[in-house]
Amino acid sequence: MIQEIEDSRIPKGRIDLIGFGRLGLRIGIHLIQVHRGGPKEIGVFDGQKIDGGDVIFTMKGANIGEYKADFLNKLCTHDENFRKIISVCEDITPDNLDLIKGDVVAIQIAGGNTIPIAAKIIKHAHERGAKTISTAGIFGFGDETIEVKDISEFEDNPAVDELRKEGITENHLIVTTNKLLRDHEPITPYTLDEVAKQITKTSLKLLKDSYD
Repeated sequence: MIQEIEDSRIPKGRIDLIGFGRLGLRIGIHLIQVHRGGPKEIGVFDGQKIDGGDVIFTMKGANIGEYKADFLNKLCTHDENFRKIISVCEDITPDNLDLIKGDVVAIQIAGGNTIPIAAKIIKHAHERGAKTISTAGIFGFGDETIEVKDISEFEDNPAVDELRKEGITENHLIVTTNKLLRDHEPITPYTLDEVAKQITKTSLKLLKDSYD
């Protein structure tokens, strides 16, 4: 009986990471270590190359100039029959949304106004029946309360308000410290560590719900 239960706890499904910077890498490292379950496939989407400012990458052994999306393949030593990394070395745009195949889609893109493309990604994922999660302000020193709840439950978060204006009003999870650029606080490694934990745990629960 125990052996049968153990044999059933194998990786299933796919989690896609849209954006693979300082936060995405942390989430990816967590996901490849999941035991007795978790995703069978992890899709990684990012068109940027690693530079000297990507300290978390170089600390983990990455080379400057290589694509960020390729780096998780280096770190993941699993046999592909157990867990496969699918690297896509390009940014998601309205023209390549069909590349997204995950049962769960975690969005952590940054830089400039990312709301319009995030909304398109969420809508596309929902049309496929996938579950979605994204960030909406993760600034802070590291002792902030991190909230994870549906977009319909938030008040007084401009990033959430902008996403709602794009038509995302329910059935989408938001992870946030409720600190934004306006608050003049940094994004520390401590904050990224805690946000990554929350996104990883939530994504795994969403994936499990899809297959139970």
